[in-house]
Amino acid sequence: MKISIKREFGFIEYDVDMQDATLLEILDHIKSELDSSLAYSSGCRSSICGSCGVRVNEKEILACSYKIEEGEKIEPLKNVSVIRDLVVNLDKAYKTNIKAKAWISEHNSEVKLTHEDEKINETQSGCILCALCYSVCPVYTVNEEFLGPFALTRLWKVVGDKRETESKEKINTIQTNGVWDCTLCDGCTVVCPQGISSKADIEKLQAKSLQHGYINPNFGSFGGGFNSGFDGSPL
Repeated sequence: MKISIKREFGFIEYDVDMQDATLLEILDHIKSELDSSLAYSSGCRSSICGSCGVRVNEKEILACSYKIEEGEKIEPLKNVSVIRDLVVNLDKAYKTNIKAKAWISEHNSEVKLTHEDEKINETQSGCILCALCYSVCPVYTVNEEFLGPFALTRLWKVVGDKRETESKEKINTIQTNGVWDCTLCDGCTVVCPQGISSKADIEKLQAKSLQHGYINPNFGSFGGGFNSGFDGSPL
């Protein structure tokens, strides 16, 4: 079976005598038997740590769970800097969590969660920080300051927590380069190995923004008859 891997000077083809193998197993074989200079990331090998994210035929996947096929092309994630071969620097992706303040500010200890409350954002708790959604997001190609699905879906988990005492302040942080910049293309949902719909989470954040008095600034481009509030600020 022949596959191609993007390296420093272009794609290199490897002929591997392996069938029904995951991409990570094949990468391990290439490094140990064919080309020891190949660089890639891996960790748990169980789709838990998220460190083995790459692109196969221009689609984001986890190498440890993807069964490779004849002729496929492997390359590093997009929207991040490449350190070497398939190894990328995810610092920029992780920093979006800081910009969005995607953490619980202060718990109201008097508020008790029911089992139903705990289940509301149970799915978002499964995020493994793999950054596949960061790679697939088309907005980053035109706006590097976009907070993106990576951070916004985690922020929804915080805002949706009944114990969060600074929900309004959290919503304030995502009005610029945030919820209104998303194209709602749903590419993030398609590639998420945990089945998290960042599109749905962003739509919920948009609704929450409206509740706090913000409006979608994109509406200002229709008709030209609106005068106030279209900088995303409350009316």
